Amino acid sequence: MDLLLNLLEKDYFVLFLVIGLGIAIGKIKVKGIYFDISAVIFVAIFFGYLYKLFGIEVTIPSIVQQIGLVLFIYTIGMQAGPTFFSSFKSQGLKLIALAGITVTTGGIVAMVISSTMGVEMEMMTGLLTGALTSTPGLAAAIEAAQSPVASIGYGVAYPFGVLGVILFVKLSPKFFGIDINNEEKKYKDKSEANISPISNKNFIISNENINGKTLEELNIRFMTKANISRIMKPNKDSVVPEPTTVLEIGDMVKAVGSDNALKRVEVLLGHSTDIKIPRSGTYEIKRYIVSNKNVVNKTIQELNLLDNYLATATRIRRSGIDLIARPSTSLRYGDRILVSCSKGNVPAITELFGDSLKTVEETSFLPVAFGIVIGVLVGSISFPLGNFHFKLGLTGGVLLSALVLSWKGKTGPIVWTLPGNANQILRQFGLLLFLTPVGLKAGTSLLQAIEENGAILFAYGAAITLIPMITTVIFGKYIFKLNFLTILGTLTGGMTSTPGLSATDSMTESDAPQVAYAAVYPFALVIIIVIVEVMMIFK
Repeated sequence: MDLLLNLLEKDYFVLFLVIGLGIAIGKIKVKGIYFDISAVIFVAIFFGYLYKLFGIEVTIPSIVQQIGLVLFIYTIGMQAGPTFFSSFKSQGLKLIALAGITVTTGGIVAMVISSTMGVEMEMMTGLLTGALTSTPGLAAAIEAAQSPVASIGYGVAYPFGVLGVILFVKLSPKFFGIDINNEEKKYKDKSEANISPISNKNFIISNENINGKTLEELNIRFMTKANISRIMKPNKDSVVPEPTTVLEIGDMVKAVGSDNALKRVEVLLGHSTDIKIPRSGTYEIKRYIVSNKNVVNKTIQELNLLDNYLATATRIRRSGIDLIARPSTSLRYGDRILVSCSKGNVPAITELFGDSLKTVEETSFLPVAFGIVIGVLVGSISFPLGNFHFKLGLTGGVLLSALVLSWKGKTGPIVWTLPGNANQILRQFGLLLFLTPVGLKAGTSLLQAIEENGAILFAYGAAITLIPMITTVIFGKYIFKLNFLTILGTLTGGMTSTPGLSATDSMTESDAPQVAYAAVYPFALVIIIVIVEVMMIFK
């Protein structure tokens, strides 16, 4: 017993005890609902409360919390960077604006409650981030306030933040008179009308006008937006296309592209056929992993595969999505690129792309360290705004640097991109190091905070959860006129609620919620942090 009591006074023992218990409790599911890694903060608050109750003092060095903070925020930015910037182009402003309305409404509600009910702003930032289930927002709130009070608000509002979103997405269709099956059909019809999936067809050359012309002269890629991946002449083996390959009547070609691109190929070359073009032993079709830093950020056109290697790139798999290998497509570290080339050029192609899964999955701390250093420097820059000076601070600076560096991908010899597994491990490790000391500090102030503000804090947190969701649906349905499934995906993304997305997914077989969620989630992570920083400026 004495040994256990002695250990409970050791900061390192308490740190890992809280982490272990928090992870274990977070995995417990009740009707499919669980808190996952966020349960650590509740365990930490409970331990802090017990330590205060029994007069035991345990102080985890502040450097542990700071290291956890910068690792967590940096890896969040690394994950969100490419999607954050591309979503403005690919998804337009409607979804981004709707997610902005979700978060901004929550911030406005929190500030109104603070000013009218006399609740300190530090507590309100915690209630806001808990109501929106945003741990990065909590990190920003604690860093800006230099107080553990925000974590108490987070702990109060978080449970309803999880349950409230799930209940809302389940009940909102009935409340707003929405037929989910009808919304699903409308989304599917619109998607099929707008999306041209990648496919392939074989064609027999029958156009007299191209008889005897080379691929270089025809410039088929420019004319049709399709790639020619295989050519077979009568009674001969199929071959990889070369710029000097001459097309003749009766030849068969395999083209890869969108439906519209393949229609243009048919007009240019000749009618399509169901006859298969067998693979020849003279060439190979293979996916290569982009692990060579020298080709990162280069376009397919810059590599000039056809002239240099007698090879054709047809598809690129990136983040689980197949993309057409367009001449203007820039390669990213870790891309899987499908290439058709002669067997003699396979070694050269392998050397060009690197094709090393081991290299891609290796983690170098050099870009992590330099990226965080850049973020700290950016966060310390002071910007004059009227009578006061504004700083991004540690959280804002590190997040901004991670977003930009992740989007940039590569600078000179440094590849900023982190492998998925490495990013996840560092992110969770940083979050655990951050949540534990924060929760322990908050636990010592828990009773005092509740005595000062009362149980009404739970009602404030519920209001900050519900009002933004109702506002989002009203704007999305009546003003932006979006599909309701898209609205729910945007709503859960704006609330940064993965459990909410899971609840929405169970209502439909379409991918509408996932697409919207993925588009706005990175933006929501950033805007919550910005709003928290603004709230602390006006406290």
